[in-house]
Amino acid sequence: MSENHHDAYQNMTEKQKNRTIWSVITASSLGTLIEWYDFYIFGSLAVVLATKFFPADNPTAAFLSTLATFAAGFVVRPFGALFFGRLGDLIGRKYTFLVTLLIMGFSTFLIGCIPSYETIGFMAPVLVLILRLLQGLALGGEYGGAATYVAEYAQPNRRGYWTSWIQTTATAGLFISLIIILITKSTLSSEEFDNWGWRVPFWISILMVGVSYIIRKNMKESPLFAKAKSEGKTSKNPLKESFGNKFNFKFVLLALFGAA
Repeated sequence: MSENHHDAYQNMTEKQKNRTIWSVITASSLGTLIEWYDFYIFGSLAVVLATKFFPADNPTAAFLSTLATFAAGFVVRPFGALFFGRLGDLIGRKYTFLVTLLIMGFSTFLIGCIPSYETIGFMAPVLVLILRLLQGLALGGEYGGAATYVAEYAQPNRRGYWTSWIQTTATAGLFISLIIILITKSTLSSEEFDNWGWRVPFWISILMVGVSYIIRKNMKESPLFAKAKSEGKTSKNPLKESFGNKFNFKFVLLALFGAA
């Protein structure tokens, strides 16, 4: 092969690699963006939710309870990362993606279906808390899984660059949640929005999840995981290997506390 042909071959494969990584980032980011939308929609509507799911006789306590429920989703995120991270190491990234996406989507949709406190009493905040915890678990598994998936597709010397795109989805998810709320409020009267319109952003989630599910279902398993699986080198006990090994545990602590 002449030098020119060799250069053309190199350029062609580089373009193919870039096309692949961008399709992987798009699919991963879209799913993660929707997860963040689902996660933030609760906080964006906290003022309204306080009047729907908590006793109305003490508005301040109701609002603080709503914020505490919102915070609960953040508290359980690390446990979601541990559980779904282990699942991803055992069965693969693609299927774990689909599971976390469906849990998040249906949890968000169901929050929009829960009757108010006036209708079912204390069952309303209990159900909201349970679904909020499921949201946190799903996001914990989704976010780290998306970064891992992209990193396993990326070139070793550009993993930091490519995985940084996943970070932008959190901000985008927050903005989209606010935009959907503003559109809903502007198209309905104040009375309609207060009665049932606040549920619409939660219901819209199921449509967004459906689109993301179709895209992700057609994704392939990451090449590094597929190679490790075909060679029988996948981890048998990911948690033990991560936390039981002194060398690994040092980096786990560094990532948890040093980076923060």
